Amino acid sequence: MDREIGLTGIGGQGIQLAAQTLAVAAVADGLDAQVFGSYGGMMRGGNSDSAIIIGEGRVTSPPTVSRYWGAIAMHPEYWNRLRRRLRPGSIVLIDSSVFRDFAKPEESTVVEVRATEITAELEAPRAASLCALGAFASATGIVSLHALLSAAESVLPSYRIEHLDANARAISAGFELIDGPVVAAWNTEVAAK
Repeated sequence: MDREIGLTGIGGQGIQLAAQTLAVAAVADGLDAQVFGSYGGMMRGGNSDSAIIIGEGRVTSPPTVSRYWGAIAMHPEYWNRLRRRLRPGSIVLIDSSVFRDFAKPEESTVVEVRATEITAELEAPRAASLCALGAFASATGIVSLHALLSAAESVLPSYRIEHLDANARAISAGFELIDGPVVAAWNTEVAAK
């Protein structure tokens, strides 16, 4: 069984880092993963999207994902493109610090988390996407907290190492916001808390 997850936001929010973290965590938990990122020409403020495919077996999906099982939306600017590609029964995590009035997807479970506000309170303002990722992992059981924390360390570029502790705090805080799976990713518990 494969799970396709889309991440969307704007440049500078850490969308690509969160996607890489999720993919590496999935592999650490014994799953297979592919990640595909795309972003606009602007360094900050342009679109930043990523597609991650995680499977219990070998992932053989093409690089274009037409439908998503899950999504993390960090900014409303490019949300509607992702919203239209959600499968019925999908789960969506929304950064409610940034989203106000938005078109909710039909036939999807929406989990709202104040990721940007929480990371500001943690003095980790650049880690909102990782807070959202932690909450998504807890809400779905797609990967374990241990694997996420380990992956966050391994994918962080060396020139950003000063953000390691803040990123770990953000992931853990997000994970603790959700009490167990809301929409389980797997029929069996692949990732333990």
